[in-house]
Amino acid sequence: MISHEGDGGERLAPVTYLPGAEPADKQPVRWTIPLEPTAGEDVGAELSVDDEDDEQVGSSAEDADALLTRRLRRSALSEREARTFLAQRGVAPAIVEATVERFISRGWIDDAVLAEQLLYAGTSRKGQGRRAIAQTLSTRGIARDVADAALAALPDDDDERALEYARSKANGLRSYDMDTAMRRLMGQLARRGYSGSAASTAARTALTEQRGGGGVQFR
Repeated sequence: MISHEGDGGERLAPVTYLPGAEPADKQPVRWTIPLEPTAGEDVGAELSVDDEDDEQVGSSAEDADALLTRRLRRSALSEREARTFLAQRGVAPAIVEATVERFISRGWIDDAVLAEQLLYAGTSRKGQGRRAIAQTLSTRGIARDVADAALAALPDDDDERALEYARSKANGLRSYDMDTAMRRLMGQLARRGYSGSAASTAARTALTEQRGGGGVQFR
């Protein structure tokens, strides 16, 4: 999938406008893509049938089109999420399938684009490792072959990203002794999908750099 340079040099996947969503000034806009739930929130909560803006619909294709269009103006969905969203609102299975396929053909639902966006956010904004990103793609319902293709384009730089993340967190652990700081920092790295060896090396390097510069000394 071809990507474009953003204002800050980021490489982001292109966006296909939904009907009625294209800005009048023709400037590029991008969908907001929910990356992960907030604390205590179910990752599937946004597809709940209790959403005040999305009422149960009739059996027509037009109703399903309108419902899915409104939902996609809020954020992108994967193919699986779109099918689940419509099914939860009482749309007949045949219409669900036809509607989703129609949106796919128009470029309004594109798992490859969504995978690229999630990959970018995971690496550039959240400091995640390959394992955590793969889990995000799976949770969002990205097909295995599409996810594998996206991950194949990811540089094999988990060690570098782990160290970058560890350095960003090291100052917040200055008040802890070395062993405690190591445990906490390794735990943070593990939760972001880094392997035990990568987390250990990154944590020790970052803490050594930070404390060797005049901070709390090792005991």
